[in-house]
Amino acid sequence: MPSQLPQDTALLTVLLRAETNVWEALKKGDAARDAAALDHAFLGVYPDGFANKSDHVGQLANGPTIASYSLHDARVLPLGDRVAVLSYRAVLTRDSNATSEVMYVSSIWEQQGNNWFNVFSQDTPAAV
Repeated sequence: MPSQLPQDTALLTVLLRAETNVWEALKKGDAARDAAALDHAFLGVYPDGFANKSDHVGQLANGPTIASYSLHDARVLPLGDRVAVLSYRAVLTRDSNATSEVMYVSSIWEQQGNNWFNVFSQDTPAAV
């Protein structure tokens, strides 16, 4: 079994709160909330391709994109003084599809002043 690095629980808590804020924006269809969490240079890497900040926020133009979600097995890896990657397993149900999906997500967050902004996110569908 691979060993795990010790976790910075305070940083993990802060980044999980920030990440949950993005998920809540997707669940509530709140484009302003989504935009406020993303860095201006945001890059998303998804099964259907690349996305920038306007793509990510734009998906909410017609309302919520998910009906429910839960985050599991979260871990954090500091990449520098004010940058860290948060990785976890997400279980979600989209509004248009009642079937649950599972994916692994890695999001890089950068602290700017007192706030954390999502600069990169990659979703990897779980193997069936």
